[in-house]
Amino acid sequence: MPLGRCVTQSELRRLSIEEEIRQLENKKKRLIQEQKEQERKDRTNRLCKRMGLFEKLLPDTIPLTEEQFKTFLEQTVLTEHSRRILDGLTAQNAATAPAQGEEPSGRDTPSPPPKPPRLRRRAAQTGARRKGNGFAERGRGIAHYSAPASLGVTAPLLSAEGKLIEMK
Repeated sequence: MPLGRCVTQSELRRLSIEEEIRQLENKKKRLIQEQKEQERKDRTNRLCKRMGLFEKLLPDTIPLTEEQFKTFLEQTVLTEHSRRILDGLTAQNAATAPAQGEEPSGRDTPSPPPKPPRLRRRAAQTGARRKGNGFAERGRGIAHYSAPASLGVTAPLLSAEGKLIEMK
């Protein structure tokens, strides 16, 4: 922007909205990544639990090679009898699962409480101190983003203890 040019309120508002849109898009990307990471962790946990149970019930499968184990599974699990058992179990799960959009019944285990948001410490680690550079302010565990001062947008900052820090 050339020096001496006046910035109108509408331009400031547009810049502020564009910055907010950019922040929301980044937040969406971060949430998608966290969801994918959680899905991977859940899958890994499920695989470990199930194979642990499998090896506990059939310890003789432990020394088998990958090819032998695959053959064993194909010849035992992929039979008509095991298919009928699996179909019966999945039908039973479908009948007891709550309908789409409904809350689970009280007899089910309640879901764990949501985890508190993780604080980000990127700017504090890089030593950024300038105001209005788009980085979080450095000091006592401040970890949230502060918008560039040139946009006239202020965002609350939280300390590592979760207390609101007033900006002056």
